[in-house]
Amino acid sequence: MSRHKIKYICSNCGHESLKWLGKCPSCESWNTFTEEFIEEKKSSRKKINVEPRLTNLASGSRLEETRIKTNIEELDRVLGGGLVTGSVVLIGGDPGIGKSTLVMQAASKIDGTVLYVTGEESANQINMRAQRLNVKSDNIFVLTETDLDYIINAIEKNDPKVVIVDSIQTTYRPDLENTPGTITQIRECTVELMQTAKKRNCAVILIGHVTKDGMIAGPKVLEHIVDTVLQFEGERSYSYRILRSQKNRFGSTNEIGIFEMHDDGLQEVKNPSQIFLSERDKEVTGSVVTSSIEGSRPILLEVQALVTPSAYGNPQRVATGFDYRRLSILLAVLEKRAGLRLSAQNVFVNMAGGLRIDEPAVDLALCCAIASSYSDRAAKKNTVVIGEVGLSGEVRSVGHIDKRIQEAVKLGFQRIIIPRNNLKSVKLKSSIDIIGADDIKSAIETIVT
Repeated sequence: MSRHKIKYICSNCGHESLKWLGKCPSCESWNTFTEEFIEEKKSSRKKINVEPRLTNLASGSRLEETRIKTNIEELDRVLGGGLVTGSVVLIGGDPGIGKSTLVMQAASKIDGTVLYVTGEESANQINMRAQRLNVKSDNIFVLTETDLDYIINAIEKNDPKVVIVDSIQTTYRPDLENTPGTITQIRECTVELMQTAKKRNCAVILIGHVTKDGMIAGPKVLEHIVDTVLQFEGERSYSYRILRSQKNRFGSTNEIGIFEMHDDGLQEVKNPSQIFLSERDKEVTGSVVTSSIEGSRPILLEVQALVTPSAYGNPQRVATGFDYRRLSILLAVLEKRAGLRLSAQNVFVNMAGGLRIDEPAVDLALCCAIASSYSDRAAKKNTVVIGEVGLSGEVRSVGHIDKRIQEAVKLGFQRIIIPRNNLKSVKLKSSIDIIGADDIKSAIETIVT
C-alpha cells in the first residue's frame, strides 16, 4: 500500500515546501510553486547477497568510445564528435526556434534506425515537415505516444540506434498522479529514459521547452541527470541560429554551432566571420570589427554604437547582444579615463548579426566604436580591435591571440590592435600590421581618424 501527500515544488529550482509560497526562498522567483503529489511507499529493504561486480581501472580492458555521427558538422562539433551510445542529450530553446527541424535533419543523416517519439504532433504533421525539409529516409520510424510505458516498450522491441522524444514535457508515467509537464513527471520520465538508454546502449535526444527567462523548463536536477545540455538560441528577426553547449560529459562546453534558417530547413554556416561582415559599411562612424572566440574557433563580427545627445534628464542605455551592466562599466571608464562626456548622451550598442557576446575581449572594440560615434569620426579601414578593458583604463591581455590574428589575415584585414602584453606571445608570422595598446586612450587615438 502507498499513500499520497501534497507538496509544493518550485518549477524553477526544485525547492520543496509543505505550503504554497509566493516567493521561492531558494531562487527568489515569484509564483513558481506548483502542487505535486508525493507518493510514499512503505516497503522493507531487502538484503542483497549477490557478489558485487567490481572493475579495476588499471587492469581492465580499455574500450574505445563509440560515437554516432549525425553527419551535420556543426552539431557533431558541439556534441564533441557525435552522439555517444548510452547517453542522453537535452536540447532546449524558444518555441519556433528550430529544435524539431534540427533533430529531424539529423535523424535523416544518421546511419541506423531512429525512433521519433512525438507527443505534440500527429504522424501526418511529422510527415508534412519531413517533406518540407526534403527528408527521405527509410530508417526513421514515428511513434505518436506520450505514455512512457508504451515508449519504453517500443524501444525494447525495435532496438533503435537513436531515440528522439519531442518533447519531454508531454511524456508521463501513468502510475504517477501528477499531470504531464509537472516537475515530478519530467524528472521521473527522464530517469526512466536514461536507464533505458544505458541498458539498450542507444542514444536518446530529449527536446525540452523553456521558460519565459529562456531557461529549460523543470528543475535544475533535470540538467544533472542528462549527459549533455544544448541550448538552441537566436533572434526571431534574424535567420541565424546558435547551438551552444552548456554541459557535456563527453566534450567541451565552450563549443557552438552556427546555422542559418531557410525555407527548406537549417543550413550550416561554414564561415560565420565572412557572413557577419558581409553587410558592413566601411565609411560609417561607430562601427568597429573585433574577434571573439566562440568554442574553439574565432569569429569576426561588427560592433556598432550610436551616441546621441539626450533631450531628457536620464539618458538611455540600450545594449543588444551585449551585457548591459558591462556596458555601464565601460561607459564609466570612458568618461573617467578617456575624457568622453557621456553622462548626458544616449548610448545604443548592437552586435551585428544577432549574436550574443559575453567575452571580455570585445571591450576595447566597443569602447572604440562609442568613441567613434561620439566624435563623429570613422574608424580606420581594414582594422580589427581586440582587448579587455580594466577599470583603470588599461588594456588587458586575452587568450588565443594567434587564432584571432589568423582569422583577420584570412579575411584580408591589414591592421590589428591587440593588448601590448600579447605581443610577446604572438607566434604567427604574417604580413598584417600588429599594433600593441597600453590603455584605452591610446587605442582610441590609434583607430579613430
